[in-house]
Parts: sequence; C-alpha cells; structure tokens
Amino acid sequence: MSDKRVKVIVPIPMDAAGVANRASQLPPELIAPGFRPEYVAVTWGAALGDSYHDMLLMDWTVFQAGIRAEEEGYSAVVIDTVSDSGLRALRSRLNIPVVGPGEAAFHTAMMLGKKFTILTMWDEWFPLYEKTLTEYGYWSRCASLRSIKTRPDVRELLEGKEEVVFAKLKAQAEAAMKEDGADVIVLGSTTMHQSARWLADNLPIPVINPGLTAYKQAELLVQLGLSHSKKAFPAPEVGCDAAIVQGGL
Repeated sequence: MSDKRVKVIVPIPMDAAGVANRASQLPPELIAPGFRPEYVAVTWGAALGDSYHDMLLMDWTVFQAGIRAEEEGYSAVVIDTVSDSGLRALRSRLNIPVVGPGEAAFHTAMMLGKKFTILTMWDEWFPLYEKTLTEYGYWSRCASLRSIKTRPDVRELLEGKEEVVFAKLKAQAEAAMKEDGADVIVLGSTTMHQSARWLADNLPIPVINPGLTAYKQAELLVQLGLSHSKKAFPAPEVGCDAAIVQGGL
C-alpha cells in the first residue's frame, strides 16, 4: 500500500536548502508509519510576513499552491505558518483535511492549560496572531503576545543563534508566566521549532511546537477518516482553478 502523502506548504519562496530546514521540524521517528510529508515552497510571494502586504500575498500564494492538492493525490494539506494563511479558502476548495499550525496549536494549548502566551521573534508578526485569534474567538484564552524583538531568518532559522535567542525566549516565557498568567507557551512561528525542545526542558509549563502539532493533527484526521465540514466551508459553485494556478492569466 502506498504512503499517504501530506502536502506541507511553505508560505515563503525559497531554495531546496531552505525547504529542507523547514522540513527538519518533523523528526523522522514522529512521522507515523504509512505517511509521507512533502514540503513544497510557494514559487513567489511574501518575504517575511511582516506586513499586511505580506499577509495578503501569503493567503493568495498558499491557496494557489494547495488548490490542486487533492487531485495531486495528497491525503491532507498542512500550512507551514502560524498565520494559517489560505486555510479557510483551501477548506472551501478541498475535501481532504487542511490544517493550520495556529489553530492546531491554540486548541492544543487550551487542552493543556487555561491561558496561553504566543511567544514570537518580533512585534511585526503580531498582526498575524491578531487575525487568527479574532477569527477563531480565542482572545479570552490568550494571556499575551510577547516577542524577543529579533529579526527572523525564515530560511536559516535559528541555526547558529541558539545561545542568544534561546535565553531571550526563556526570559520572555518566564515573564509571561509571572506577569500575564500564562500556563502554556505557544511558539509563534514554525521557524522557531529548533527552540521547542530546549524551552520545554527549561520551563515548568508546556511549550507547543506549532508545525509538529499541526502535522500530527493532519495524520490523526486522516487516520480517523475525518475532514472539515462542507457546511462550514462550502465549495464554490463556480471554480477558477486554472486561472488561480496560472496567476489569473
């Protein structure tokens, strides 16, 4: 029997080395037997996700990259950004499960605690979380948004910066616990996955690694034979797949 393929869409255009760095967030031993994640970067679009301009581009290019996933033979789609860019549009178009790290991480955090803090690299990403927290109605369970005010590297990630970055993240997480009442930490980007284990080992509360959480949720949905409700996410009566894939040309 062939593997169940999961398309993981990276929302920033990058080369094979950059995509491999993103794919390293899934330890091989945590990939369920019979599943094969395939990381694919969008071919054009946003650079950093640091503005409403980039938010629009990520929504569009992730949607563009995922619209044919079902006919390509994938069993599920995972969006590799906590902004959950293009999530609802893809659920409207596809019947296979579509999972976003933001939604998956927030729900997991709410099962493990009462209040979560989103801990991220810089303040410029706050609008991404403001959008999803509002859409999902999670503000009452969010203790705070905190950042270490450090410009991210969406390709090289945290490689070579661990000594400085990890300590800054830990300090902000401790402040979130003491000052904001957080009892769970959600990492604000799948690009921060290299810090997840270290933080979990050095903090007394759970640390949610969003990319890994979203991928495992996708596996679970496939295994259970579940997908999103088409009453909640109805398909368009008239589709424009060819034009969307070709960029409207």
